[in-house]
Amino acid sequence: MSYLYLFLSFVMDWCYGLCNSYGWAIVLFTFLSKIVLLPVSLWTYMNSITMIKIQPDINFLKVKYYGQKDVIAEEQAKLFKEKKYHPLASTIPLFIQLVLLMGVVGAIRSGIENPAIDMSFGPMDLGMVPNENGVSLLWSPAIAGFSAWILCIAQNASNVLQSEQSKYNKYGTMIFSVGLSLYLGWYVPIGTALYWICSNLMAVIQLYILNGIIKPRRFVDYEKLEKSREALNEIQSVGKKQKNGMFSDNKRRERRDYKRFFSVVNKHLVFYSESNGFYKYFKGIIEYLLLHTNIIIHYITSDPNDAIFELEKDNAQIKAYYIGENRLITLMMKMDADMVVMTMPDLENYHIKRSYVRGDVEYVFVQHGVGSNNMGMRKGCMDHFDTIFCAGPHQAEEIRETEKVYGLAPKKLIEVGYPLIDEIRENYQALPHVEHARKKILIAPSWQDHNIVDSCLEDILDKLSNKGYEIIVRPHPQEVRLKKEKMEILKQKYDSDDITIQTDFTSNNPVMEADLLITDWSGISWEYAFTTHRPILFINTPMKVMNPEYQKISTVPLNILLRNKLGRSLEPDQTDKVAETVEYLIGHTAEYRKEIEALAQEYLFNPGFSAEVGAKYIIESIQEKISRKGAGA
Repeated sequence: MSYLYLFLSFVMDWCYGLCNSYGWAIVLFTFLSKIVLLPVSLWTYMNSITMIKIQPDINFLKVKYYGQKDVIAEEQAKLFKEKKYHPLASTIPLFIQLVLLMGVVGAIRSGIENPAIDMSFGPMDLGMVPNENGVSLLWSPAIAGFSAWILCIAQNASNVLQSEQSKYNKYGTMIFSVGLSLYLGWYVPIGTALYWICSNLMAVIQLYILNGIIKPRRFVDYEKLEKSREALNEIQSVGKKQKNGMFSDNKRRERRDYKRFFSVVNKHLVFYSESNGFYKYFKGIIEYLLLHTNIIIHYITSDPNDAIFELEKDNAQIKAYYIGENRLITLMMKMDADMVVMTMPDLENYHIKRSYVRGDVEYVFVQHGVGSNNMGMRKGCMDHFDTIFCAGPHQAEEIRETEKVYGLAPKKLIEVGYPLIDEIRENYQALPHVEHARKKILIAPSWQDHNIVDSCLEDILDKLSNKGYEIIVRPHPQEVRLKKEKMEILKQKYDSDDITIQTDFTSNNPVMEADLLITDWSGISWEYAFTTHRPILFINTPMKVMNPEYQKISTVPLNILLRNKLGRSLEPDQTDKVAETVEYLIGHTAEYRKEIEALAQEYLFNPGFSAEVGAKYIIESIQEKISRKGAGA
């Protein structure tokens, strides 16, 4: 900073030598600084245009992955890299201005101390400081604040990036800038305030010159931007009134539950659920623990309407807590339980961290799918867990090979199985099984780019209609929620005695009653095949690959390995073969039943009692921790 101060003092003295007036020297100095920093200004200006240019893509990403913050952040980072957008670029001019301001303060104070320099500028003494020389100089910070206000007005109206920001951001920036100008203007010499005023006014002129020369509208598709905003506003408005009405109540409830959680000492077992829909993955394990132990289950959920709160009323062993995502960050950092069980991956990789207060917390990952973790989840998503409950031998093999390839410490792998399939199978076996006069076909696509609905659904329906089948199309809930118009068009075109477009997911019966499933890469394939032992027609839409490095592991993902063993597969452009393939699969159901039953035994650990195995591990591990503590005491 001393070198900057000396350099700026030299430049200021040089300007004074040219102008023979310190006031005009400051004006010239400010002008020269704008010229020198023009390349930076141009770069940040073009960077701002890039941001607005890609804003529609960002908005559509937020619509597509609504509620999945980690996925949105990851996809947005990829987009920034692809389009060469630098998120922090807009802060660089502000940083430079503040550094420059500090240097100017020193340079002007140097001028004040130099008896050879005349600090007068008309009737003003540029060396006077309002804070030291009285309120009569209040006009100095006031004009500095006014110039900052003028700059903010211009930026909010004409800066390509700032004009697209929310009112909160616009006026927040304005309040900060004006407030800073008033504050600094009171404590620095009038000469510094003059520099700040000139800098702000020249920035306004520079903004309009750049707008006139570069013309942002040549780069930005504002029509697409508006459509993306409408799509984002539509999805964000779902449930907004209810959310606003309950916001304060939930905040109070969250604070109360946070305090209540940490008021309990010697917590042994904590489950964390992202939302109501995740309880099904813990259900069998928790029910076994409740039936066979007196362990208190502390169940944290980020869903205020989670069904766990109803279960809590009927069972004193369950202690449920509502903790929103933001407060969850600090709660997890302060975690003081012996064991934390969760289905949410990426521990330590994003906002959820391991405990900062206890290094011996055991973090257990519970699977929420049977397929490949290596291909279907992000790289490193399980690296920071201590224990993994594996659904089958393929998951254990993938993890061990991943540890070897990347040089990771071995984790504890527990051969548990998949309790959800056990529960579904038990419910399925309790159903009355009758031969359908008209064979039922369920079409259940995944939620990803170019899925069946987006690529070839209508072709499939056209080929299968009037063939004597009862066809139920059950789109992914996200598809129904985000593409309502498309769903209505499909209903109008196809809803008939033969075809039903189903958008109500309250019943799981259509899945279990179907004689054949048609899907792409949906996880429903495992539940259907390993429960009903009936075949599947797979449509080979583009694979959903979350880990671009998945091929570094030689283990073939189960999603690929068993695809043609659970049934047959067709490319999206082979819909002309759909009818004959469906006829073949249904006609050979008996043969497939034997093969799929054998595959379920081979690729699932402990079929029929996986929840018991998982629960027993938790019991033994907690007992061991308690014993260890007792021995240590």
